[in-house]
Amino acid sequence: MIRNLADGQRGFTSNAFLVTGRSVTSDGDAVEDDPGEGRRVLVDPGSEFDVVAAVERHVDDLDAVVLTHTHPDHVGNTEAVVEAFDVDVRGFDPGHRLVDHRLADGDTVELGTHEYDVLHTPGHKEDHVCLHSPDAGVLFAADLVFAGGSFGRTDLPEGDRDVLVESIDRVLETVGPGLRAMHTGHGPSVTDDPYSDIKLSARAARRM
Repeated sequence: MIRNLADGQRGFTSNAFLVTGRSVTSDGDAVEDDPGEGRRVLVDPGSEFDVVAAVERHVDDLDAVVLTHTHPDHVGNTEAVVEAFDVDVRGFDPGHRLVDHRLADGDTVELGTHEYDVLHTPGHKEDHVCLHSPDAGVLFAADLVFAGGSFGRTDLPEGDRDVLVESIDRVLETVGPGLRAMHTGHGPSVTDDPYSDIKLSARAARRM
């Protein structure tokens, strides 16, 4: 189960995804969330809203926090989450004050009941990563690409358009057209042919 806890928030925040397990019926249809199954992980705590209360509406505890990158809108709530749940924070840059454990390119991390591959995808920010589960067919794209073919800005420190294009190309080659869902750092998730949206992003990033 993947929930965007920042949905409807109006502060300066990214999306904040709570990933938990789920129970299923005998025919494979999901019937209810089962927080006891799998690892309960918050992907990007977001900023400027009470994410701790939002987490507690669904689960009693967290197993980990994963940062896709360390822009303030993605990490502003991190310290509150660590204080509330006493969890370790995983991210690409082990030198960042919020990161306890490094997620290196090629590592895997368990979110809910699936293993996700860590893809280092700079261009928007040097420590930016995407998370991809081949089994689940799910991509956490963070601020690399968005719904409708838009892409992350490169005018901020550590931004680089050519590097961003290379990162988008890498994600395209990795996920393939069978991708079922893409959860982005801002805006809506994409569950209808997300691979086509990434292709549009790759073309748009080259043109502009």
